[in-house]
Amino acid sequence: MQETSLTPSAAKPSRLGWFDDVLLLGIMAVLAGCGLIYEYLLSHYAGRILGALEAAIYTMIGLMIVSMGLGAFAARKIRDAFTGFVILELTVALCGSLAILITAAVIGFGQQLPLMIANTLGLPPDQLPEGGMIGSLQKLSEYLPYVWGVLLGLMIGMEIPLIARVRQSLSDEHLLHNAGTIYGADYIGAGIGAAIWVGFMLAIDIQLAAALTASFNLLAGFVFIWRFWPKIRRPKLLLTGHFIVTGILLVLAIHGPRWEQEFNNLLYKDKVVYAKATRFQQLTFTERLRGNGLPPVYALYINGRLQFSSIDEHIYHAFLVHPTLAASARHNKVLIIGGGDGLGLKQVLRWKPEQVTLLDLDVGLVQLFKSPDTDMPERLSRAMLTLNGNALNDPRVTVINDDAFNGVDKLIATGVKYDAIIVDLPDPSHPDLNKLYSDYFYRKLKELMSSDGALTVQSTSPYHAPKAFISVAKTLALAGFDVKQYHHNVPSFGEWGWSIATASGLDAQHRLAKLIELPIKDDWLTLGLVDGAFEFPANFYKDAAKIKPNELGSLQLYHYHLQDWSENQGLNLF
Repeated sequence: MQETSLTPSAAKPSRLGWFDDVLLLGIMAVLAGCGLIYEYLLSHYAGRILGALEAAIYTMIGLMIVSMGLGAFAARKIRDAFTGFVILELTVALCGSLAILITAAVIGFGQQLPLMIANTLGLPPDQLPEGGMIGSLQKLSEYLPYVWGVLLGLMIGMEIPLIARVRQSLSDEHLLHNAGTIYGADYIGAGIGAAIWVGFMLAIDIQLAAALTASFNLLAGFVFIWRFWPKIRRPKLLLTGHFIVTGILLVLAIHGPRWEQEFNNLLYKDKVVYAKATRFQQLTFTERLRGNGLPPVYALYINGRLQFSSIDEHIYHAFLVHPTLAASARHNKVLIIGGGDGLGLKQVLRWKPEQVTLLDLDVGLVQLFKSPDTDMPERLSRAMLTLNGNALNDPRVTVINDDAFNGVDKLIATGVKYDAIIVDLPDPSHPDLNKLYSDYFYRKLKELMSSDGALTVQSTSPYHAPKAFISVAKTLALAGFDVKQYHHNVPSFGEWGWSIATASGLDAQHRLAKLIELPIKDDWLTLGLVDGAFEFPANFYKDAAKIKPNELGSLQLYHYHLQDWSENQGLNLF
């Protein structure tokens, strides 16, 4: 019998093994999820620390997408796809885990630099060197998260081309659907990454989240080294590098959150005594000791913006609450939207209502002021419960943790009517909040309000943001309310304003003018201050006809607010 041998050309071409294919596609899905989480981490950090969440998210995602495209082109310069991929994941893990910590250190150091120079040169406190080169360096440091975003985007963009080349090199025949298969894994992985971010990582420390995400990049490198050892150059050296970075990640996971918080604390003039990240925002409490037997001054910052100072919060909340309830015919049922710290609620309870409903999205914030965490300093816990009079634990109070836009619909469905409604929401500084200042939302509130009740909305600063302030009133009027506006100086914020609205009968100003005295005795507020608060400069409303109301979907108020405050750089926004 004659033997026949197969020549290489006649041999059947080898195909990509199912195990390797599943492995590579699984790695691609995991890395896609990591890439999306890095986008969220960096934009979330920039927004929480620098107070520009909406701009940070849009800018970061845009920059990273463009950078990923450039990275895909740059991947062609990597000759060895196997070795290049392992080095890439090692670098991504290291940069991704350190980006936030290094950014916090640089920004914090930049804020402290003027004080360090002044102390060295013996300069007085009013002569800190804050302008010129130092001011420029401080401003540039705020863009560091975007630098990291570009760098990580470039490297993440290289992953798909390298995986595609690895898949192709493992098969002797052309893979017809190579790109489509990899992109499918990429999209699915990105979706899973988004779900992990929303469902898990939003609730943990941001530096811990960065270290956990980086560990998956490192794991991808380990798996790649294990499976394709013969095809990788200097695998032992790269394996050693992976073990070293593993040690770094463990240190960052354990100590990184504390280090990052200490760097963030350098941004505040007063001493940071407690900080906590809730699912929705970063809470930072500061303390200023005054001596001479005076109590410390405590302040709360949310995402870097001042929310209240214990030295004058009573002024803000007295003007928010007491004119509203004084203008209402009854005070049996009151609705507060926002105000999860309970400070406004404390003032409402002084009117002896039968029932108060507080609607606030952030359960973490409410819980902190209702029953402070055990790790909060005892003196701070006592101070917070004293400030809000332990109001959140009052049996007359029902707390609903829900988005106000949807939560109001649920209240309407019950048929309940409120004698007074107080809207104490943050300024419309990003699009998500804009809808809570829209005509549509105010029409919902009108359905909840008794016909002889009153509604008050905190309406930003009439001095620093006049167009936004007037737009709130015009929006309430568009929703069918009779609106008046008033203002007062709150030292921590400057000149601040409110809009008070009624649905029928006399407007709130005329109702209050009939009072002989305020039904509630207050250490600050008097009837004369209330009457005077409705007075504005002669030319304040001269351009009111040009200012538009904030119809749902228009983002009109958001743009007014952004424009007004951008013209007052250097002010502390909230």
